[in-house]
Amino acid sequence: MKTAVVTGATSGIGLAVCAELAALGFAVVGVGQSEERCASAASGLAAAYPDVPILFFRADLSRQAEVARVGGEIREYLEDRRFGRLEALINNAGCVRGRYTTTEDGYETVFAVNHLAGFMLSGMLMPCLISAKGRILMTSSGSHKGTRPRWSDMMLKRGYNPLFAYKQSKLCNLLFAYGLNERFGKLGISAYGIDPGLVKTDIGFKNAGGIVALVWKLRHRRGVPPELPAKIYARVCLEAEAPKGLYYGMSGEEKYSRQVNKRNADRLWELSERLCGMKLGADEK
Repeated sequence: MKTAVVTGATSGIGLAVCAELAALGFAVVGVGQSEERCASAASGLAAAYPDVPILFFRADLSRQAEVARVGGEIREYLEDRRFGRLEALINNAGCVRGRYTTTEDGYETVFAVNHLAGFMLSGMLMPCLISAKGRILMTSSGSHKGTRPRWSDMMLKRGYNPLFAYKQSKLCNLLFAYGLNERFGKLGISAYGIDPGLVKTDIGFKNAGGIVALVWKLRHRRGVPPELPAKIYARVCLEAEAPKGLYYGMSGEEKYSRQVNKRNADRLWELSERLCGMKLGADEK
């Protein structure tokens, strides 16, 4: 039985992906921020798929100490119960903020949750991914297009714009996938950015506030149910041969920004290693 780890798994796209993969016979490990919502999601999935192992871990992925803790706990579980193998890691957890905020580590919140948490968790689970020649999926967005990393101010301390913060983080998701393929492709790892499109979720209401919540209230009504984009993730995870593209949406492989290139990917990788205090290279198995 294959195993998938999904972050942001207690609602929206993450929960729908858990259900889709459980229905296809994956053992599912979910990560969520709320103990209550983790318990609710786990019990609901277990009732719907009684023959599939379901386990949820609680963690605040904005805090690097929490990412390290939950990464260690998940790895221990995989080694004890899943033969040290992980076929799919879905870095789906994400947030938006209506104003400039920082985490306890001092990093801009959207960048920390949407990118750094996935970078760090991927590094911690890499031995299990390598054992299974696993696939790493990042929830990106078409909004990554038309922007570029603000290398001189990645934490956006000057002139914070909520939309730019989100767009930059989604570009980072694709750059991370690019960097993973460059460094770990020869070891059987495949990484992807997934564009779920406009989805009816509550991301724009969670601690966002202000204009962000208002805009999301108007926009999300036109979104599709999360069960539809969940099928994109399932297709990428299930294909017998790892898909060769980098960026996938409802219509299959899609074009991505020219900003997704080796130069930017390498620069982001080096910055992420420094901010996370960890080395993530093919020799760090």
